[in-house]
Amino acid sequence: MSDLLRTPERRTCERCGRVERHDDDIGGWRAERVGDIHCIHEWDIDGTFVPVTDADATSGRTALEEC
Repeated sequence: MSDLLRTPERRTCERCGRVERHDDDIGGWRAERVGDIHCIHEWDIDGTFVPVTDADATSGRTALEEC
């Protein structure tokens, strides 16, 4: 069994609306919409994103469902 580590492609601050996308070329986050520069960002992490998936899975179930 081989596992793949995924990263989110976008994130949004719940406080100021800042939107960032992950840029593989620079290896980091790049702002699409700036929001409030003084905000301590609260990213919309709700537990539905599963960063580790089974690359060999044929069941169609996520790693979270397997636990």
